[in-house]
Amino acid sequence: MRDIFWHLVGISTGLKILLIPAYHSTDFEVHRNWLAITHSLPLNRWYVEATSEWTLDYPPLFAYFEWLLSQVARYVDPRMLEVHNLNYESKATVYFQRLSVIFTDLVYVLGVRSCLGALGLARDSQQHFAGAMLLLLNVGLLFVDHIHFQYNGFLFGILLLSIGCLIRQRYLWSAFAFAVLLNFKHIFLYMAPAFGVYLLRFYCLEQASVAAMAAAVVKLLAVGLTPFAVAFGPFVQQLPQVLARLFPFKRGLTHAYWAPNFWALYNTADKVAASVLRVPPGAASTTSGLVQEVKHTVLPAITPPVTFALTVLFMLPILVKLFRSPKKQSPLVFLRSVVLCGCSSFVFGWHVHEKAILMVLIPLCLLTLVNREDARYAYILGIAGYFSLFPLLFDPDLFIPRYSLYMSYVAMLYGQLYRIFPGFRGFRVWEWLYMLGFLAIPLYEHVLAFLLGLDKRLPFLPLLLTSVYAALGVLYFFGGYYVYALGLSWGGKVAVPPKATASSVKRKRKTK
Repeated sequence: MRDIFWHLVGISTGLKILLIPAYHSTDFEVHRNWLAITHSLPLNRWYVEATSEWTLDYPPLFAYFEWLLSQVARYVDPRMLEVHNLNYESKATVYFQRLSVIFTDLVYVLGVRSCLGALGLARDSQQHFAGAMLLLLNVGLLFVDHIHFQYNGFLFGILLLSIGCLIRQRYLWSAFAFAVLLNFKHIFLYMAPAFGVYLLRFYCLEQASVAAMAAAVVKLLAVGLTPFAVAFGPFVQQLPQVLARLFPFKRGLTHAYWAPNFWALYNTADKVAASVLRVPPGAASTTSGLVQEVKHTVLPAITPPVTFALTVLFMLPILVKLFRSPKKQSPLVFLRSVVLCGCSSFVFGWHVHEKAILMVLIPLCLLTLVNREDARYAYILGIAGYFSLFPLLFDPDLFIPRYSLYMSYVAMLYGQLYRIFPGFRGFRVWEWLYMLGFLAIPLYEHVLAFLLGLDKRLPFLPLLLTSVYAALGVLYFFGGYYVYALGLSWGGKVAVPPKATASSVKRKRKTK
């Protein structure tokens, strides 16, 4: 059993290699263009270049990462590094970019190993085995990185390394890793409040004297700000332009495909109300399929400050609980805070991408290993969250892979719940009914729509059904899990999280 982790790494890598020829999205061209920009242009033009519509809009460390990749890419196929060579995808280019994602996943592997060790899970325990399976074979990362095409794996690897350091009380290393992560992809700002509160409470304020507290704050700021200085220093003269690229508030409330969050339901309610009241839609429709600013027809318009205020408001309760939690329980409360901060941003954020659900699902895998109630909620969100990624894999050739990978993963997760937690009581009746309801969407999309002739009349209905139905599950998880994490009353019972720390699961159950 001690080598099973690396066997799973090998299985995961083999599966990723098999997916190399699969369909890839426009994100493939996005990253090819970024390779070309960083390789062919001087640094002061990286964030102003606009030959392609896919302009560079990640923080500078990711731009430096693309530049490093381009130093290898020039030996593979120099034509991929030409800025004006748009939509170029030679076979060599495809293999290079696909393999670069697989290679950089090594950081993710190290992050997974670090977190499993930090949680105190013995390497021959069922929890360790389950954690390795759920994280290394994560179907969401397979969908988004190795089919759709992105580099989320190594970014989540840095996140897991930061979490692992924090649980081990290596606070400065944790802060440094998280600051590095923010300079690779700024979407992880959603999790920053949880890290900030924890480091303030258990690193700075735990010091023995006021002078020691002040010294801790200075060290924390120095460690946390250094990556920002290194990353943004060369762009200091272009800072407004860089920030405009990083925070494009003119893209509209929702993405072209609605992420399964509160705003998907809000948009749907607006459409239904407009239909009932027979109000004609505006020029810019939320269902136009375009990334643009839109106005709702009946319901009040939503602005970025509104989404920001709601996001912060819903983060506050769990952050207060984290700040007040005893140190013995703090790692568990911290992990729940990371999940709920990420979920608050996903549910109420501005222009949320459907892929952002991984920011909730990946950390939730860790909580699945240490408490049965966390695991129960994780399964419900997994059913909805991973399913909501299907519209990214819309090519007919991907129907069989997407359904088979999804069903295999959720079946594996279900099996592990019963092996980790003997006597696992399962789910409530309405939860089973909700999860089984996902069977109706592919039944309609692939059978009933054609039989009823609706595939031409209502071509976007499967997307709408997926967004709205998955959003119901996301909001159910968000509300129920939040109540549970706070230890409040829910349905006549008191949801009190266990007092055990993450390390209490160590050697609880051996794998047979």
